[in-house]
Amino acid sequence: MLEKLKELNHNIKASFLFTALQSFGRGIWMGNILSLYVVVLVENSQGILGLTSNEILGITAGITGIAMTAIVFPAGYLTDKLRRDKMLRVAGIVGIIAMLILALAIDLYLIMIALFLWGAFQGITRPAFESIVADSLPTGNRSGVYAKIHLVRQFGMASGPVLNILLFFWLGDQWDMEILRTVMLVGVSISLLSAIVLFFFKDDRSMGDESESIFELEPPDEEVSKQAKKIPILLVASNVIIGMGAGMTVKFFPVFFRAVYELKPISVQMIMGATFIVTGIAGIVAQKFSVKRGRGEMIFSVQILATMCLVVIGFYPSLIFLVPLFVLRGSLMNAAQPLSRSILMDVVPKKNRGKWNSLETIAWGLFWNASAVLGGFLIGDNNFQRCFLITAGIYFVGTIPILLLIPMVKKETG
Repeated sequence: MLEKLKELNHNIKASFLFTALQSFGRGIWMGNILSLYVVVLVENSQGILGLTSNEILGITAGITGIAMTAIVFPAGYLTDKLRRDKMLRVAGIVGIIAMLILALAIDLYLIMIALFLWGAFQGITRPAFESIVADSLPTGNRSGVYAKIHLVRQFGMASGPVLNILLFFWLGDQWDMEILRTVMLVGVSISLLSAIVLFFFKDDRSMGDESESIFELEPPDEEVSKQAKKIPILLVASNVIIGMGAGMTVKFFPVFFRAVYELKPISVQMIMGATFIVTGIAGIVAQKFSVKRGRGEMIFSVQILATMCLVVIGFYPSLIFLVPLFVLRGSLMNAAQPLSRSILMDVVPKKNRGKWNSLETIAWGLFWNASAVLGGFLIGDNNFQRCFLITAGIYFVGTIPILLLIPMVKKETG
């Protein structure tokens, strides 16, 4: 295992470290803790601007999406025109500032400023990070490493709730403002460390032609040229639609557990932690099956199964059924990400990877966060069923581009 780690490209090693710290920090503060912190803050303030706590929560997510949208296309363009490592250093500076402000934030307005800067951080980071990772892996054999990075990401996200369980056990198993703030500060500190790792990526350690697009290495005929254009468009279209649905729902699951099932913090952390662990394993399993069955086929299969799970959740099953359905929904939907990423980076030339990674970021940035605003208003005073079923319908639509994609995508060698 250590020998294989030593053989990895320098940037891939750095990507594993960044992913581990980034996801660990986010797993502590950004998901259910931030959601409930905002909700409790609004409740304690007896409402803000006449809006419900769920509506305010949706707006805070929208702020992150607005910042990401404003910066991601210029960042993607500069990633292609300038060096990837320079853009990552800029992102590191913005990320450090965002985390310092969030650590000092004691009211909703400072939180919004921090989340705006966090959105800018994500908008600068994603195009450069994904591009330098793709540049450091051989074309036609990426999905295995992407699945491992995905596994590290999910285990990092799982470690956050595990640590939160210990913190809530020590501080008190209550949705209390001061307790939530203390837990958030731990996660913010780790996220700040992850931003520092971005200074260690180096363009000079990337690969040469062996990481170029398959269509650049093997000049295509007219029919293949058409496919080369269609594949990234279909992938991004699917991700945009899925991202719109996910944003309406995912942000509100912690509130759903608290409001409908009256779960305490430790119980929510256990469910979230289990989901992340199973998600990481599902990504590895899906990648192994994709070698034999095809990447497009696996993406379609896991997304359809995840959508069916959400439909059942929308009818408020008993807790004994809810938990496994929730874990399966999250793990299956996210198992498609490494496969989707590997297909996109196999067909996009190096010179355009920053721009296409910007579009991918929009899918899980703008549309995810913007639709969270809509989700907050759909849920309103805890009407979760309506939002979940609408999301499931959007998911079904999002699988249609994948069906069109299946015959165009070649199988990997391993």
